[in-house]
Amino acid sequence: MVAMGWEALSLWGEAAGQVERLTGGVANDVWRVDIGGHRFVGRLGRRSDADIEWEARLLLHLSAAGLDVPVPLPARDGRLTAGGLLVMSYVEGRPPQSPADWAQVARTLGRVHDLTRDWPQRPGWRGSGDLLTEATGTRIDLNRMPEEAVVRCRAAWARLEGRDRSVVHGDPNARNVLITARGVGLIDWDEAHVDVPDLDLGALPGNPAGLDPVRLDEAKQASAAWEAAVCWKDEFAERRLAEVRPV
Repeated sequence: MVAMGWEALSLWGEAAGQVERLTGGVANDVWRVDIGGHRFVGRLGRRSDADIEWEARLLLHLSAAGLDVPVPLPARDGRLTAGGLLVMSYVEGRPPQSPADWAQVARTLGRVHDLTRDWPQRPGWRGSGDLLTEATGTRIDLNRMPEEAVVRCRAAWARLEGRDRSVVHGDPNARNVLITARGVGLIDWDEAHVDVPDLDLGALPGNPAGLDPVRLDEAKQASAAWEAAVCWKDEFAERRLAEVRPV
């Protein structure tokens, strides 16, 4: 029987314990945890173990390729997740502050995209192209949005149709991107899934990836539509939807 809630932390060690809650989590309960005298991050959510294991194996793949990401710590019996709990290494750094920092972030995201061209879709998720005909996928439910809003979002995603897909981080904002001693650290992969890479690049401030004007406009429109759909309905979602042009 799998332990539920934070009781599952005992699977990582009898003395493992929560130390302090960390800010930034919305859909999950995130804590700094102590295991054997070492600092880790524990994230407890409501996703299925298959969903979370997909994320854990992705992070192991990216870490093995040299990227600075949270590295999952297996429980004592070898499992990567239990009862919605994922334990990972703690990544230290500062938020990006300059155009040069954001250009480095864009290059790092490009490496993520290149390393995951053939990655399978996250269990239960839909990419933006799938949502041209489907209405639901994990946190997105287009049935909750006004019809006109859905039309606008789908028009923005349709401009990316037919392009290569890879894993996208899904939420590369200044809270989830760190400038570290190793370069760029990418944390909080809770929104990662397989989609068109421009969804990541369009979410960055300015144009650090150096996209041409048409592609940049398409990327920013698609990214705004995605965030509006994921967060619907709150003030942030409505602001993002306002950035998506009417059809």
